[in-house]
Amino acid sequence: MYDCNWAVVVPMANEEAEFGLFISEMTAILDRLKSGFVYIVIDTVSSDRTLELCQALSQRDSRFVTVWAPENRNVVDAYLRGFREALEQGHEVIIEMDAGMSHDPKAIPMFIRVLNEGNECAFGSRFINGGSMADSPLKRRLLSRGGTLLANFLLGTRLRDMTSGYQGFRSEVVAKLLQYDLRATAHFYQTEVRYLLRGHRCFEVPIHYKAPSPRVSKNAIRNALRSLAFYFVQRLSGNAAIIK
Repeated sequence: MYDCNWAVVVPMANEEAEFGLFISEMTAILDRLKSGFVYIVIDTVSSDRTLELCQALSQRDSRFVTVWAPENRNVVDAYLRGFREALEQGHEVIIEMDAGMSHDPKAIPMFIRVLNEGNECAFGSRFINGGSMADSPLKRRLLSRGGTLLANFLLGTRLRDMTSGYQGFRSEVVAKLLQYDLRATAHFYQTEVRYLLRGHRCFEVPIHYKAPSPRVSKNAIRNALRSLAFYFVQRLSGNAAIIK
């Protein structure tokens, strides 16, 4: 069930405080499944010792690959850079997640199983049976639920969670996604990906999410609203974008 060539992509920035715990949890999953690689993408946003810690880790354990990407302009660039690295190495299943323990590494085997059972996309969901985000601040919970409701209403999608950043794909889907010119530069990225890939075989995986802060930048919210409006107008005009 877990016997496939899989990898995880994790952007990291200023994660020094939670680094040890996160790597310990990831190492336990790699050891348990006896397979897998982790691509850690770091850019100039990180100003603490995260890069040094990652480089030292990569020297100790080759399953952790440090990707230094100073050219990144935003977190979406970090995800896509990690995807390219994983795709070039021939991984069949590619999972993206956040560091800092907001996403639980223990859910990784479930993503792999779902993607090995005929699904092309596995989307983490906090709002289905078995999922939660009760440990997150109220403002963050309202933003996530409200964003899901608004996206489903305007875009005609039906997923229970349209804003989670814990998700996985078959390599063929990643290759197609990398060819598309995404509009998102921040949080809307997850919603945009779910919308564009709605024609693929998708499955929602229950996850437990813990947001460390209720803060979402004003620029991220503006980018989300502009992008959502763009796709809504496209849909009304009968030219809805889709990655086939």
